[in-house]
Amino acid sequence: MPATPHIEKHFTASESVRDVVIGMADGLTVPFALAAGLSAAVVSTDVIVTAGLAEVVAGAIAMGLGGYLAARTDAEHYAAEESRENYEIDHLREKEIEEVETIFREYGLEGNVLQNVVNGIAADRRRWVDFMMRFELGLERPDPKRAPISAVTIGGSYIVGGLIPLVPYMVAHSITTALQISVAATGVALLCFGAVKGHFTGVNKIKSALQTLLVGGLAAGAAYWLAHLFG
Repeated sequence: MPATPHIEKHFTASESVRDVVIGMADGLTVPFALAAGLSAAVVSTDVIVTAGLAEVVAGAIAMGLGGYLAARTDAEHYAAEESRENYEIDHLREKEIEEVETIFREYGLEGNVLQNVVNGIAADRRRWVDFMMRFELGLERPDPKRAPISAVTIGGSYIVGGLIPLVPYMVAHSITTALQISVAATGVALLCFGAVKGHFTGVNKIKSALQTLLVGGLAAGAAYWLAHLFG
């Protein structure tokens, strides 16, 4: 019988998942903590909804802009390092060849095999620069479209996460009832989000879910306690 073919499955959308995690984590936690804190200090759900929506909009813009600037910074950093590598290949060729040799020696190559590999890389300038960027500096060429995509992903995730704890205050007139529903809904959302995050990042789903719930719960609990203390 033919051997069962080995099919490797690797997750390749790590940047997008990272952006969703950043947006959803803050979106679920910050508005939830704000709403819970205000629940101990005000008597109208309208105030909580207004303040919560304002925070969600401001938070989404700030987080999205932060993601955009971070991605642009990565691209600019890569371009600067790539320019430096091109300069060193032109003016410090022997030193760059020694660096390539050092990298391959760490993988056990020596003698003629080493020289053949080094010569093959040095024969193609573009390949040489890409090799140095990846294996010397540990940098991958960023997607030129990454910055706007990151901004939209983080901002959108923040809005989705932020609306979950606020919706109960929009439909319930009693703050106590709204708070109870918000706590339950956000708790479930944090658990689900943590489990999904664990699935994509390779972390134990139950552990990730509980950690996410704990962080959100502590933030909301602290806000509620402080508002109750000073309200």
